[in-house]
Amino acid sequence: MTEPADRPLRADAQRNRARVLRTAAEVFAAEGLAVPVHEIARRAGVGTGTVSRHFPTKESLYAAVLLDRMRDLSTYAENLATDNDPGTAFFTLFTRLVQEGATHRGLAEALAGSGFDVEGAATAADCNVSDRLRRLLSDAQRFGAVRSAITFADLKALMAGCLAYDGPDPDRVIDVVCTGLRTAAPAKPEP
Repeated sequence: MTEPADRPLRADAQRNRARVLRTAAEVFAAEGLAVPVHEIARRAGVGTGTVSRHFPTKESLYAAVLLDRMRDLSTYAENLATDNDPGTAFFTLFTRLVQEGATHRGLAEALAGSGFDVEGAATAADCNVSDRLRRLLSDAQRFGAVRSAITFADLKALMAGCLAYDGPDPDRVIDVVCTGLRTAAPAKPEP
């Protein structure tokens, strides 16, 4: 039996929903989106029926977990665009997304196109980080901070490459990629 949409959840149902969300967030961050719902239910200490009462599909559980993170990142992107020049805003967001993806496998998989339409869900919730990154890329290119030949598909591939790096200094790899994205600075004449 499902709760009517307009009736508030009982206290125990609220606690179960919160526990499922907390557990799913931890599991998706550490292990990615492939973890089965029954495993999330087991780790949350509830039955799979409890999970499906609150989240009828695995995608709805993804959305509940990932859209919170996407809202935060979307707000961050909007603030960057308002408070910085287009080049700084773009490179700061790119760096942050790679760093976030490195610590949150589920977010990285979703942004890379894991099969879950995170962009569609994020667009519906007005927090599509990919759209904001695409817009910042375009603005940075018009500003002259990013090479004009770089496409959004190039950017996603570079981001995936950064996330695949398993070495001791991930910030160095981000710096190398950002250096490659920048327009060449005019050469200074030697004295």
